[in-house]
Amino acid sequence: MKQVKIFALTACLMAAALGSTAFINVKLLNKVNAEDKGFAVVELFTSEGCSSCPPADQLVAKIEKEVKDRPVYILAYHVDYWNRGGWKDAFSSADYSKRQQDYAAYLHIQTVYTPQIVVNGRMEFVGSEESVLRAAITGNLKKAQGAPLSLSAATANKNQADIKYTTGKADKNTVLYIAFLQKSAQTKVGGGENSGRTLSHVQIVRKLQKIALSSEDGETKVPLPAGFDNQDWEIIGFLQNTGTGVVTGAAKASIVE
Repeated sequence: MKQVKIFALTACLMAAALGSTAFINVKLLNKVNAEDKGFAVVELFTSEGCSSCPPADQLVAKIEKEVKDRPVYILAYHVDYWNRGGWKDAFSSADYSKRQQDYAAYLHIQTVYTPQIVVNGRMEFVGSEESVLRAAITGNLKKAQGAPLSLSAATANKNQADIKYTTGKADKNTVLYIAFLQKSAQTKVGGGENSGRTLSHVQIVRKLQKIALSSEDGETKVPLPAGFDNQDWEIIGFLQNTGTGVVTGAAKASIVE
């Protein structure tokens, strides 16, 4: 795989060029649309150690409130390469930094940065660009879904989730990812670029499990991350082509206790 150089992108100049979000002409996404043909998987790569990241965290929180029952799935990955700057992000993982590097290879970009958003594995942009994100979501909701996905999860056993899935027909390069997300959290940052700030987060990926598909219907057991509960967490699954990085289907699991 192509080696990817990691660096921190300061998005301030780009945000200034776009203007304040208060002046962006946006169309709210909170209207349930029966004509939605597709979906949008929004993957944010962020860090508590990055001073440019809080606006992106705030943006996805705003979008999360708007979309409600529409097929929009937000996942926030906290990367670990900012931990050297004087603050260790408790939500960070080297696995998420690796996932971001994989996207750089898929999308043929030379660098990764924070905040970065990838939508459906097809496009990437600075995570605080509100108008671009809204356009990407709207555009993908209009596209027909490539591979239908349904999920259910039984979590009566506090140590594991029993995941049942139906994928429809998918190509041989497709895998199923199961993400366990903490819906919200706040952190008082004690060092680094955001020292002294209290940061709010939503849709924090706490575990990402890859499952090989052998049939259209299946069942698997996945260890639950520490602290999981059905009230404050949720489970999202998505299908991804490992050759291209394109996300072809997504669903939120109905949780059965």
